[in-house]
Amino acid sequence: MQICPASFDLIDPVLFTIPELFGVGPFPIRWYAIAYIAGLFLGLWWVLRLVSRDHLWGLSKATQRAPYTKDFVEDLALWIMLGVIGGGRLGYVLFYAVWDDNSPLWDNPLWALTGITEGGMSFHGGLIGVALAIYFTSRAHNAPLMRVADAVATATPIGLFFGRLANFINGELWGRASDVPWAMRFAADPECLLRHPSQLYEAFLEGAVLFAVLAWLVYRHKALARPGLATGVFLAGYGLFRGLVELVREPDIHMPEALQGFVTMGMLLCVPMIALGAWLIRRALKAQAVGGPKPA
Repeated sequence: MQICPASFDLIDPVLFTIPELFGVGPFPIRWYAIAYIAGLFLGLWWVLRLVSRDHLWGLSKATQRAPYTKDFVEDLALWIMLGVIGGGRLGYVLFYAVWDDNSPLWDNPLWALTGITEGGMSFHGGLIGVALAIYFTSRAHNAPLMRVADAVATATPIGLFFGRLANFINGELWGRASDVPWAMRFAADPECLLRHPSQLYEAFLEGAVLFAVLAWLVYRHKALARPGLATGVFLAGYGLFRGLVELVREPDIHMPEALQGFVTMGMLLCVPMIALGAWLIRRALKAQAVGGPKPA
């Protein structure tokens, strides 16, 4: 691999390696894996924190109880993890790899599964996987679907923050060429250009800012008392932030030729997110808040 001079991504993507034991291994532990684990467990901690604060859900003292239990949340976390990995990989294959004539998929269809160790995950595919995990787990436990989705939505930016930092460490998903003072070169860039560190923009907007907005709505404006509101804000907020960053992110090569130069795949996938988010926000604001007066 070409290494650009003065590149900023010289952090080794492998944090450490577990040596071979009894003929098995070695096992490299990558920053990307640490990011997934950190996002999952911190997200789980955040949802459990919300579950332990019944007043946030708009319930009176006489009937104070969260709409689902700690045991349910821990069970849900396992299925969300599987949804993120399975949906993320399948989404990458369907949204990106199938448009690339040079993709290993065409020579080896099993690469769709085995190639996950080489990278290639789609946020939008992971989102669909998580949505399915929430739906089926809520149905199996007879838990209120939108209220489960709201809690998960408030925690998702935590995982996005760590995931985008891992993208930066891996030196992938860089931005367009730029002459801004903070532009960076990335070691794997074949053109070795100064570029926007778009991974850091996404970590800040999709992660830190979106989490702060949702936490503010939950704690200051009791957003969880209006089922669907937090989910709508997350979907619309992510779609808007991702769409903005796509303006400075290197365009996808995995696009139908007729659309290249006009829109990116990220932009296209964000449109239904924004539309669904806006509909959920409107629906939640028009409905009666749990434990509150009927809307005028």
